[in-house]
Amino acid sequence: NPEDVVRRYMQKVKNPPDEDCTICMERLVTASGYEGVLRHKGVRPEARGAASGRCGHMYHLLCLVAMYSNGNKVGGAGAGAGDGSLQCPTVQGHLRREDGHPAARKMQFHLIPHSLPGFADTQTIRIVYDIPTGIQGPEHPNPGKKFTARGFPRHCYLPNNEKGRKVGVEAAHHAWERRLIFTIGTSNTTGESDTVVWNEIHHKTEFGSNLTGHGYPDASYLDNVLAELTAQGVSEAAAKA
Repeated sequence: NPEDVVRRYMQKVKNPPDEDCTICMERLVTASGYEGVLRHKGVRPEARGAASGRCGHMYHLLCLVAMYSNGNKVGGAGAGAGDGSLQCPTVQGHLRREDGHPAARKMQFHLIPHSLPGFADTQTIRIVYDIPTGIQGPEHPNPGKKFTARGFPRHCYLPNNEKGRKVGVEAAHHAWERRLIFTIGTSNTTGESDTVVWNEIHHKTEFGSNLTGHGYPDASYLDNVLAELTAQGVSEAAAKA
């Protein structure tokens, strides 16, 4: 069961650092944000653990139970991961692997038991994108040349309502499979060339505010991103196909 899987891959920590658990966004020194939200067997909401293997990232154990139970499904649908392994949500690598190899490109979804500004009483969907460095293919600007991937994994946020799920998650996943979310080019921020950059589909990367313009509240965001997806040939109907 999920509790046993989490115990197998995590080492309990009695005195965690005063930093956020990146699954529930609560401080590690406090109880998990899933307290009272998730049914569990014998995992205390205040229990923390460090990932086995090389990374050692820390989380609430209850948050990892929630992540494993949800797998890649939004809203708890399906049976969850179910393969007896556990991934670190920060490095997106299987914790039982200690060979140091980079993870393959991945897109994953998790539920956070907190609301985004402007979406009271609605949980939050977090999308996690992870892309390792690699060699450019024939569709890229400089085939055969190495490209960098700075700032990954990247976390993005959507409200867990009908439009957030149907428009954002389903359509964005379809766009990811078509490799439309990111491209290789020159970073507008650093000027670095031959690096992974966002394509023409805007994402909200700020969780609790809108200080940079990449957060909430933003009442028109879901409609705008739908228009951007449609412009890339990804519609809600296409995402369901």
